Amino acid sequence: MNQMKTVLLMALLTGVAVGTGWLIGGQNGMLIAFGLAALMNFAGYWWSDKLVLAMYRAREVSPQEAPQLHAMVAELAQRAAIPMPKVYIVPGAQPNAFATGRNPANAAVAVTDGLLQMLDREEVMAVLAHEIGHVLNRDILIGTIAATFAGAVSMLANMLMWTTMLGGRSSDDDNPVGAIGALVAMLVAPFAAMLVQMAISRSREFHADETAARLMGTGRPLASALSKLAYGVAHIAPDHRTEPATAHMFIVNPLSGRGVASWFSTHPPMELRIERLLALDAQGQPRFAA
Repeated sequence: MNQMKTVLLMALLTGVAVGTGWLIGGQNGMLIAFGLAALMNFAGYWWSDKLVLAMYRAREVSPQEAPQLHAMVAELAQRAAIPMPKVYIVPGAQPNAFATGRNPANAAVAVTDGLLQMLDREEVMAVLAHEIGHVLNRDILIGTIAATFAGAVSMLANMLMWTTMLGGRSSDDDNPVGAIGALVAMLVAPFAAMLVQMAISRSREFHADETAARLMGTGRPLASALSKLAYGVAHIAPDHRTEPATAHMFIVNPLSGRGVASWFSTHPPMELRIERLLALDAQGQPRFAA
C-alpha cells in the first residue's frame, strides 16, 4: 500500500513540475522543466550524500572505534541481504539518526551522540533497522528525486517572477493561459509541490518502520525508541544548524515543534507510528525474509 501510494505521489509531483513548465511557456516550458529536474536529479544522485554528511559534521567510525555499533549494522545488513553501509557518528546532544547514499552499495547510516546516550542497545538496533529499511527500500533515491522535482518547480516559479518583474515577458504567445497561468505557476505550484514532497516522505517513514519491525522480529523496540527520540528532539536543541531541506532524512523531524517549520510535517504523527508498530506485533508480524 505504501509503495503504491509513493508511486502515485511521485506521478503527481512530476505532473506538478511539468504542468508548471507548461503554464510558464507551453511546450518549451515543459522541456525546460524536464531538463532542470533531470540536471538537479543527476547532481543529487551523485553528491547529495557527501554534502549531507559534511553539513552535519558526521565522522566515519571504524569497527575498532565503535565495535557494538558496527556489529549491529553488520547483522542488520546481513538480515536484509544488502552490502554493509558505512557507519557515521554525528556530534550533538539531540538524539537522531539518518541514512544516505545513492544505492545499497554506496550507503551510510549516521547516529548522533545523543541517540547513543539516550537509548539502550535494543532500541539503538531498532533505529538502525529503520535506517537500513530506508537503504533497502531505496527511499534515499526516492526522497532525492522528490526534493529535486520540488526544487525545480520553485526555481521555475522564481524565474517567472523575476522575468515578469524585469519586464522580460513582452508577449504571452508562449504561455497557453496568459497572465492567469503565470500567476498560478508563481503562487500555487511551489506550495503544491512542497505538500506532495512531504506526503511522499511520510509514506516512506511508515514503510521504513514496517521494514525495521520485520528485521527485528518485533515492532516494540522501535516504538520505545521513537517515544524517547520524540521527547529528546522536543527538549534538546540541535548542536548544529539544521536545514529544513534535510529534515525529512532524519528518523524524527529535528525541527519538530519549532516555529513555522512545525506547520508542515515531513513525518507522520509519532502516536500513529507507534500505534502501527505495536499493531504489527499484535498481528504476528513475521521476521524479515530476504
